[in-house]
Amino acid sequence: MPHSLVLNLLPQSPIPPQYLTGRHLHALFLTLVSSVDSTLGDRLHNATADKAFTLSPLQIRGQGDRGQERGRYKARVSPSHLQYFHQEAIPAGTPCWWRVSLLDDTLFSQLTQLWLNLNPSHPWHLGPADLYITSIQGTPQSTQPWANACTYAQLYEQASESERTFNFTFSTPTAFRQGQYDTTLPTRECIFNSLLSRWNKYSNIEFSQIGLESIFPSFLNIHTEIVADSRSKFIGILGDISYRILGDAEPMQIKQINALADFALYAGVGRKTTMGMGMIRRLQVTGYRL
Repeated sequence: MPHSLVLNLLPQSPIPPQYLTGRHLHALFLTLVSSVDSTLGDRLHNATADKAFTLSPLQIRGQGDRGQERGRYKARVSPSHLQYFHQEAIPAGTPCWWRVSLLDDTLFSQLTQLWLNLNPSHPWHLGPADLYITSIQGTPQSTQPWANACTYAQLYEQASESERTFNFTFSTPTAFRQGQYDTTLPTRECIFNSLLSRWNKYSNIEFSQIGLESIFPSFLNIHTEIVADSRSKFIGILGDISYRILGDAEPMQIKQINALADFALYAGVGRKTTMGMGMIRRLQVTGYRL
């Protein structure tokens, strides 16, 4: 059963920007896991294949649509996009949130003791900063679209057999591996094969043929962004894209594609989803974009 959990955090001391990178948040997640199951923590740390969880960058609660300074330039961030870099420390006492998604049916239950024994006065460490986890949201909220939970069977059963339009927003920079190199072009193969691979690995409801040849982009509003730290540079896309099924398509194929589109909230797409990249979700947009 995939879970999309939002952890509400309160730093007790400033968090320096160099500790707000994907690899530091990845290490924090493994620390949380190891606190209740050290063997599971080691297994997730050593896994080299597609991993059964994704993470978001750390978000300041209520920051909304604002300009983000990047050197001399200011980048606009839409309400559907998340902050994926920090140039300044997050001050002590600033309410933050952090999304963790779990794709494996058993992973949530293996961490039950973490959720049940959550101590809001127990500090967790992100670099030199102490953090308190004040609460966890795991069900849909009007002000928090990233919190949700649904079984794979429900995702499939609830998927439409007639809806042919799929509107996605890329909320953190997204790129895809092709051979030895990355590509930022969100082709239907990159998007839906990424979702299909994770669906088939974790759902126990295997899709063999999803009719990729009938999916075409119908709207694009994307641009590239660079995420850099002391170790590496990552180039990915942000923005919105719509796909549409054209021509004849069997209701079963339409249903499967809709299930994958709904699954995107939990799975993300592309590279570095365990370090905050590739966060994508389906938007329900009225009207048809062309």
